[in-house]
Amino acid sequence: MERPLITVPAAIPMVALTGPQDSYLRIFELTFPNLLITFRGNEIFAKGDAAECGQFETLVKELLVLIRAGQMLTLDAIHHAIGMVKHVPVDHPAEVLSLNILSNRGKTIRPKTANQKRYVEAIDENTITFGIGPAGTGKTYLAMAKAIQALQAKEVNRIILTRPAVEAGEKLGFLPGTLQEKIDPYLRPLFDALHDMIDQESIPRLMQSGIIEIAPLAYMRGRTLNDAFVVLDEAQNTSAEQMKMFLTRLGFGSKMVITGDVTQVDLPNGTPSGLKVVGEILDGVDDICFMNLTAEDVVRNRLVGEIVSAYGRFDAAKLANFRPLRTSGAGDR
Repeated sequence: MERPLITVPAAIPMVALTGPQDSYLRIFELTFPNLLITFRGNEIFAKGDAAECGQFETLVKELLVLIRAGQMLTLDAIHHAIGMVKHVPVDHPAEVLSLNILSNRGKTIRPKTANQKRYVEAIDENTITFGIGPAGTGKTYLAMAKAIQALQAKEVNRIILTRPAVEAGEKLGFLPGTLQEKIDPYLRPLFDALHDMIDQESIPRLMQSGIIEIAPLAYMRGRTLNDAFVVLDEAQNTSAEQMKMFLTRLGFGSKMVITGDVTQVDLPNGTPSGLKVVGEILDGVDDICFMNLTAEDVVRNRLVGEIVSAYGRFDAAKLANFRPLRTSGAGDR
């Protein structure tokens, strides 16, 4: 007699696992092609490859933990959970996807991948954390959520969000409008993220009182930032000198998170990126952590992760095929 792999508690409707119109079940079947997966009543059967059977059992048990905790499963959550159980060593989706950072207007912000969870934990455990990775990996968004969480818990007195206005070389005089109108386009992504996390009517009051400050990196020069949670975004567009200037603004009771993507440097005239060299400079310094996120951590449209991976393969192939030109010397005849 065939034994069920998992018996789902009667209190959990099976549709919570199979998804609307069996959409989750179809993902399970595509992910585990060597399994025959059957749902009967409140029992789940799986027959086939032993390794896949073990992974599928782990996946379902982790999803059941999330459902019991009151979390609604989504297609994104299913895909992220599958990636975690297939990872070696296995990450636990129930631990990752239930780590709530912030809730606002019914929306909960939490890490969506195991690497994002490690990034969030690194921010908690270190005074300075670098989040380095491609677009869409949640580097800045999660850092801002942690900043607001720290402010609400009264761990800091203010939040400072900054990024270099590199597209204009931080020389904004030639642009039309007031200074604020000139710098707003470069800071707009930070404003957008902020509106997701705080009641919109509170933002002007918090900014007018200086509790939240959004400013270009150039405005950090000469300051000492005490009791503050400071986030530097787009750090790949800082020079080595600007990076040093920023890091040395750190005051007592403060925390810094620096985020950036070293593959998207926009500095003019071949200026080396401060984010590229800082890891070598600060290697081994206590209370500083470098977290690297990858295409697997992209949480935007699924295609973004595939685009990032494709560009990574292209760059690797181009580097492998690179042959430096031989320079002729006096001995070459």
